[in-house]
Amino acid sequence: SSDLEGSKRFFELCKTGFFSNSGFFRVVPGFVVQFGLAADPKMTAQYTNKNLRDEPVRKSNQKGKITFATGGPNTRTTQLFINYGDNANLDSMGFTPFGEVVYGMENVEKINAEYGEQPDQSMIKQGGTAYLKRDFPNLDFITTVSQVK
Repeated sequence: SSDLEGSKRFFELCKTGFFSNSGFFRVVPGFVVQFGLAADPKMTAQYTNKNLRDEPVRKSNQKGKITFATGGPNTRTTQLFINYGDNANLDSMGFTPFGEVVYGMENVEKINAEYGEQPDQSMIKQGGTAYLKRDFPNLDFITTVSQVK
């Protein structure tokens, strides 16, 4: 079933180190924190034409739920967001939560929001973390991702 595509992609991205040293480039308090563009632009580029099919929304976009960002039907690739609030309005727009922050949401809520939505996603795709660190020096980053059993 395609219902697992999102979680399979997330696991693949974690396993390959895709998120290591990548920034939280969009932070909208009370709404979402977004990430999922690799530190190395070559890693991000590998997924340019690897869109995931849409999946049915089975759980609502409640606080702590992790969801792939989308630019329209069947356009999910690597960008994700964590819901800061209960965003049920996103459910009817096809944003399908596939995971949840079960521990440490208080840390997620401390991610620096001073730059809001300023970082340019096309610039991140071209310049990766180098662009973010140069133009947004106080941005928060993912250091590394590992699987806990």
